[in-house]
Amino acid sequence: MKDSRERVRRALRHEAGPVPIDFGSTAITGMHVSCVAALRDHYGLERRLVKVCEPYQMLGEIEEDLAGVLGIDVAGVGSRNTMFGFPNENWKIARMPWGQEVLVSEHFRTTPDGRGGLFIHPQGDLSAPPSGHMPARSFFFDTVIRQAPIDDNHLNPEDNLEEFAPLPEAEIERYARTVNEKAATGRAVIIGLSGTGLGDIALVPGPFLKRPRGIRDVQEWYLSLAARRDYVAAIFERQTEIALENLRRVAAAVDRDAIDAIILCGTDFGMQRGTFCSVDDFHSLFLPFYRRMTDWIHAHTPWKIMKHSCGAVASLIPSLLDAGFDILNPVQCSAEGMAPEALKKQFGGRIVFWGGGVDTQRTLPFGTPQQVREEVLRRCEVFSENGGFIFNSIHNVQARTPVENIAAMIEAVREFNGER
Repeated sequence: MKDSRERVRRALRHEAGPVPIDFGSTAITGMHVSCVAALRDHYGLERRLVKVCEPYQMLGEIEEDLAGVLGIDVAGVGSRNTMFGFPNENWKIARMPWGQEVLVSEHFRTTPDGRGGLFIHPQGDLSAPPSGHMPARSFFFDTVIRQAPIDDNHLNPEDNLEEFAPLPEAEIERYARTVNEKAATGRAVIIGLSGTGLGDIALVPGPFLKRPRGIRDVQEWYLSLAARRDYVAAIFERQTEIALENLRRVAAAVDRDAIDAIILCGTDFGMQRGTFCSVDDFHSLFLPFYRRMTDWIHAHTPWKIMKHSCGAVASLIPSLLDAGFDILNPVQCSAEGMAPEALKKQFGGRIVFWGGGVDTQRTLPFGTPQQVREEVLRRCEVFSENGGFIFNSIHNVQARTPVENIAAMIEAVREFNGER
């Protein structure tokens, strides 16, 4: 049996070796629940309903039998609560608008939108206004923006800090217990803590809160980065203080050597053709707070630190390195200026590429299995030279992706590794 943990650690140390595979360890490296079900059928595994581990994007849990078949090398430990503010527990059957029966948490409570779609309610509380909407022909939820009128004369940063708090002791204990369980699988372990992502636009609207206060509208938040900079900085200051305390407590409770990486922040800085944050703005508003967290992690743990940012972020990679990040995900090679060869040549010895293995905008969903194979082999050839590459698609594998293409992707990595 291959040594998954050492395979990942070699990649993180920028040492040549077989390419490790990650699917399902985080909410940004997963697969849609329909794809997980299709893979179970494709490989002839026991037919059973798939658990929705992340309801916002409707990601499916990749259980141990499927993880073994796919050759997955990474296991994840995240927050107890989902994006809608409830834990996954006491599973029940639910039928989704596309016809699939899945298992969801007992707190997954929805109401019809009157047009064949669903509204989902934060913390499972049907008396609270819905915070997510799945249209009839969709396969995941969109955030419902619940923005009260903004009075600039009475804005209080505490209103945007409602979701950031010291972790309960029971949650600290859960991290310690779950890290040990995941490490016992022989896979590398990546963890994520709530509250470390600065201005993550998926979190700003507060889909997990019943009645969010402060600036929650996406457009208003982006405007605030320029027009209300002191307000945003005050949020980041207090958020960082809380995050550092939570990091200290979790690090003190877990087996630090059992953890290989931590995802610190999922804030997207890129678009398809450029960034919406200048280098100067990044350095003045984001970098000082990132550095306080990354400096502490590097000083007190062996963990490598992941930064997730979709889009054309090549111009920001030097700044991400200055901010203390070791890993970039999802490596959106389909964006402008993100050609694999250029990225590897310029940054390959300094940052780990966790993703970028196949294009999820075109090749994986719309190409042929042979086209998928060819692209995966080429990406592995480029990114894996001298290590520094962990295979994952560019962000999550989306619904309606042909199962033959997903299987071709996995088989191509095995082929590259000489395991066929």
